[in-house]
Amino acid sequence: MATEPRQLSAREEWARASSAAPERDVTFTTLSGEQVAPLYTEADLPEDPERSLGYPGAYPFTRGVYPSMYRGRLWTMRQFSGFGTAEETNERFRYLLEHGQTGLSTAFDMPSLMGLDSDHPRSEGEVGREGVALDTLEDMETLFAGIPLGDVSVSMTINAPAAIMLAFYVVAGERQGVPAERLSGTIQTDILKEYIAQKEWCFPIDPAMRLVGDMIEWCSEHMPRWHPISISGYHIREAGATAAQELAFTLKDGLAYVEQAVERGLDVDDFAPRLSFFFNAQIDFFEEIAKYRAARRIWARELRETFGARNQRSWLMRFHTQTAGVSLTAQQPLNNIVRTTVEALAGVLGGTQSLHTNSYDEALALPTTDAVRVALRTQQIIAHETGVTNTIDPLGGSYFIEAMTDRMEELAYDYFAKIDELGGMVEAVKRGFPQREIADAAFALQREIDAGRRIVVGVNQYVTDDEHPLPILHVDRALERKQVGRLQATRAARDGAAVQTALEALGRTAAEEQENLMPALLHAARAQATEGEIVETLQQVFGTYRESPVF
Repeated sequence: MATEPRQLSAREEWARASSAAPERDVTFTTLSGEQVAPLYTEADLPEDPERSLGYPGAYPFTRGVYPSMYRGRLWTMRQFSGFGTAEETNERFRYLLEHGQTGLSTAFDMPSLMGLDSDHPRSEGEVGREGVALDTLEDMETLFAGIPLGDVSVSMTINAPAAIMLAFYVVAGERQGVPAERLSGTIQTDILKEYIAQKEWCFPIDPAMRLVGDMIEWCSEHMPRWHPISISGYHIREAGATAAQELAFTLKDGLAYVEQAVERGLDVDDFAPRLSFFFNAQIDFFEEIAKYRAARRIWARELRETFGARNQRSWLMRFHTQTAGVSLTAQQPLNNIVRTTVEALAGVLGGTQSLHTNSYDEALALPTTDAVRVALRTQQIIAHETGVTNTIDPLGGSYFIEAMTDRMEELAYDYFAKIDELGGMVEAVKRGFPQREIADAAFALQREIDAGRRIVVGVNQYVTDDEHPLPILHVDRALERKQVGRLQATRAARDGAAVQTALEALGRTAAEEQENLMPALLHAARAQATEGEIVETLQQVFGTYRESPVF
């Protein structure tokens, strides 16, 4: 008697059909080089989805840090702005606020980031070029003139001289009648990633870490609405890191700052709720979403289980996202609008708390007003027209997303183990370990692009010869002369003896390792000492830094 043929399962039907289906002759990998399977199924979900995924607003926060996410409140639209003098940037700030931006983000020029005054010989030609020139308390007041600091959240992207800029900002608030406890916002302060990736430093690593600790300690006592550090993977990624490297090195930097604060005697729950993060949104859509989900889960676990944090707010990883500058191309720059939109959508679907979208012309120059408006409108269209904010974590439970999240987490812990073997993150940075890993990853990716194995539209494929140049924003050298003149006028008008007294007191405080430097920095700011003078005073005690070659 003939038996009926067994009915194939859906999986078997797919396997039979796919074995005969053609595939493109390419290697399917993420931007980071991770292999991507042809199909993901329920077999790729975590063994215990409830424990690994949970619910939004509940441990381990894989699905978001707040129970209602964007159904309760949209992310902060925080465009990064700064060029020329404080007056020009103040005008751009007002423009963005008038067009619907909900928070301010300050870009400083290269001399300010390096702790140099605008009239320093090394500043020539760089003043106001890549951000706003800010030398004095007066500049800080001008930057926020007419903007009520008690009502607006402000972010400042500066690291080595962050404590000095925070002092200027606190005193500027005082002069507006806004006490420190009412100021809200974030200052980046992430000095470890400077030695890893961005290379803007003023002091050797150990005293620089002391300054970070002083800020965390002081802010935990005096600025309850302020985030004294934004642990930044953005610049690590821009330097060429993979998604997994960005995740691992950023989290390990953050854990190093937590360790330092705890060693100072601070209770983790007194400062951890005010730590925030800053991630890149690269072009590989699903990999980026998985990176954010893994980051929240790892941070919650480490703060709760390793550091014993009891306050649930200490477990929350809140982060700002910026779309990838390194993904922008000078060729066919209008294509960058599409790239930025995809990256911004990844940030939103990944659960970001605030977002900056790059302008399409930033590979050429500082963004024009038209380009800035398109960048902001990109966020507003995502928020109000696409429907992605209608439900919480719409991609949660996706076989591919959850498998990629687990893989990101696995790769991050592999790096944690290597870093711990070297003696921790500070020691790993001193030995150049993350620097070498990033350099190797950047080289590997560029080889793929050069060989055409990875397509960049308009660069190595789909190239045209009839591109029309875009109008770009030029920063007039007259602005540099204006800034230098104003700096010198401030020096001439102030009480020189009071400045000298304040700087001498700062030097004495710096020499006492157990003393917190923030009160002395505030005193120097009120006396109208310049950023460069304060940095030079600290360098007389701390010394300077020279990087050891790692290649």
